[in-house]
Order: sequence, then C-alpha cells, then structure tokens
Amino acid sequence: MYEGVVQDLIDELGALPGIGPKSAQRIAFHILAADPADVRRLAKALLEVKEKVQFCRICFNVAQAELCRICADPRRDTTVICVVEESKDVVAVERTREFRGRYHVLGGAINPIGGVGPDDLHIRELIARLADGTVTELILATDPNTEGEVTASYLARQIGPMGLTVSRLASGLPMGGDLEWADEVTLGRAFEGRRVVAG
Repeated sequence: MYEGVVQDLIDELGALPGIGPKSAQRIAFHILAADPADVRRLAKALLEVKEKVQFCRICFNVAQAELCRICADPRRDTTVICVVEESKDVVAVERTREFRGRYHVLGGAINPIGGVGPDDLHIRELIARLADGTVTELILATDPNTEGEVTASYLARQIGPMGLTVSRLASGLPMGGDLEWADEVTLGRAFEGRRVVAG
C-alpha cells in the first residue's frame, strides 16, 4: 500500500479492464517518472475522449459527430448489416477489407449471469432499422463464445420471421475468442464462409 494520491492512482488504474494490481502499480510509477508534458497530454486525451466521443445515432458505433464515418459514407452497401457486440469489433471487421456494408453495434452480448438481457442491448433499434425493407441480409458477427452464441440465436429467432437472409460468421474463429484478437486472414475467411442461420 502506498500513501494518498499514489494509491488512488493505482486503484483507479486497477479498475480498468485487463489491468491487474501489478500492472496498475507499474503504470502508476511510469506516470510518476514521466515528463509532466507527457502526463498532461495523456490527461487531455482522456478528458477529450469523454467530451467529444459519442455513439452514432444509427448504428451505435463510436463517433465524433451524429453519424459515424461508416454510416455517413454513401458508398457503403445499405442492404447488408453486420451485427457486432462492441465498437472494437467494427475495427476488427474493417481490417479484413471483406465487408462493404453497414454495422449495428449491440453494446454487449446477452449474459444472464452478468445481468445483461436483450433489453440492455441495442436490439430494439436493430429491429427498427430492418422495418423499412432496405436490408436484405443480416450477418451475425457476435463473438464465438457462449454469450455470443446465445445472442446470435436470440437475434436469429427475432429476425427470422422478417424474411431476411440471416447468416453467422463461419468457422475459422476460435471458440471462446474475441473478434478484436483475430488476424485479418482468419476473420476474412470467416466472412467468406458465413452460413445461413435458421430462425
């Protein structure tokens, strides 16, 4: 245990996902040893991201305006939507250069143990986007883990009666993995080999 503000910093860093107590301590001491100008830049970046970043009103991807760059791009195919759990998954899919449609970011996955149900995600908004008949295919690109599978199955059941083609990313992604850690080739093959999901 350290005194005062040093321990406060370690505690705050340790509350971040993926950062344990030792990593938090290492980062805190790196910040203490850093040039004050570097620390000010970091603090400014943290404040600016909270002030300037919002969520796209259409797809819920991160944006610095009312629409994200993908929803604002008229060259994107409006007939295909790729459904992902988080904004980081949009970046992973974009790296493949295999997908030219639009996205819908759910904001997580169904996880009853974690207290996350369908009403906690952007599922109502997705169904509203599909209502006008523009979209003909929905690609379910949730993570290949239990929560992602549950979410994909739920969506397939909800959307199946709408008459859309509903597909799921094909094998190539490891079970229990996250899209953000998949390499471009693996994720690209998964897109090419996606399969239709029965509703």
